Formats: sequence, C-alpha cells, structure tokens
Amino acid sequence: MQTRCPDPRCNNEFKLPEVAADKRKHYLSNCPECGIKAAFRTMEALQAIEIAHRKKVDKNAIAGGPPWEDARVPSLSVLVEDVRSLWNVGSIFRTADGAGFDKLFLSGITGTPPRKEVEKVSLGAENTVSWEYEINPLSVIISLREKGVSIVGLEVSESSVLLSEAIAEKKLSKPLCLVLGNEVSGLSPQVLSNCSIVCHLPMHGMKESLNVAVAFGISAYLIKEALG
Repeated sequence: MQTRCPDPRCNNEFKLPEVAADKRKHYLSNCPECGIKAAFRTMEALQAIEIAHRKKVDKNAIAGGPPWEDARVPSLSVLVEDVRSLWNVGSIFRTADGAGFDKLFLSGITGTPPRKEVEKVSLGAENTVSWEYEINPLSVIISLREKGVSIVGLEVSESSVLLSEAIAEKKLSKPLCLVLGNEVSGLSPQVLSNCSIVCHLPMHGMKESLNVAVAFGISAYLIKEALG
C-alpha cells in the first residue's frame, strides 16, 4: 500500500510495510525518509480527504466567523484533529466562544460549517469565532510554532502531566493552541511529537477518558481562568 509522510516538510511517498491498522484505519509506522513516527493513511484515503477538501473550497466552506488578519497571532486557539462527530464540533465551537478562545483550526476528517448538525449545537458560535480548515494538522502546528505559539496536546500519554499541575507550575503561557484528537484514538503520534507539552485531565472512575467536547470545555475554562 502506498502512503505519504504527513509531515509537510518531508512529504515522502513510499510503500507501507505490512502493519496492522488501528481503529481509524491508520497504519502506525515510521517514515523511511525523515524517520517520524506517525499514523499513516493509504493514498486512497488521503485522496478521498483531498477530494472532500476541494468540495469545501468550491463551497467557500474553508473559513468563517469574524475576519482574521493573517499577521495576528491568536492568543488562545484550538486545533481539532479528526473529530468525526459534527455534534462534537458544534459543542467545541460554542465552548470556544464562551471561554474566550480566539480561533478554531479544523483538520483532517473534522467536519466544517455550514452543517445543520454543527449549527444545532453551536447556536451560531461558528459566526462569532474565527475558524479555518486545513487538511494536515501538522501544517497548522508548524506555522503556529514559527509564530511563537505554545502547542498543548490534550491526551493521556507516557509523558503527559495533569493540566492543573501544568497551570500551577506555570508551564503554560500565551499564545497557546490546545490540540484535540479523535474521539476513539486521540491525537496521532506525529501531532503528539510536535506538541510543546502534553496534558491530561484526572479520571476517577472506570473510564479512561472524557468525551472530546467535554474535555475541551473543562480544559478551556481552566486555561482561560489561569492565563486570562
């Protein structure tokens, strides 16, 4: 199976080794050119996403909300990687507005307005929060890091720290972009490895994680209250 490196600085095309697919039908491996550990999609899957992206471009559904000047750096933003549920997307829009986040970056298979499922939950927040769509979340991360934005992944990992501890120890600062991952498999390895810090929320019950929109709501308000 052919694939392409998700790092835009590489973009190497190569044949995937025989590895099992994960829950998102991604193939965990390493790029033979740049060595990045990543969740690779087949060329067919990449082409399907690109076709869908072109349709969004044709419908002018690649950006929305209040006008945003490219020269400005968002003080608080959120990057959404491969969130499938449009209701979750709508909830993230509404929470971003309520918590005072400046901008949303939607990526991968994440749905974008205008969609009635998004609008039913967002209640018009897609018109008050600036947003844009980019196929590759790494392209957004690389661009933001070049502008001095701290990239904060929201995920339980071997190196993640409690969000409350990161705030108390002043490990977070603005400008900041909080990164959210897929409902089932979370953030991809290539996104995790490009985060400035990875934080998680405490879980006191049987479940290992919260709904992505709920987790964003808790995290967004904690960050906003701490950083202003």
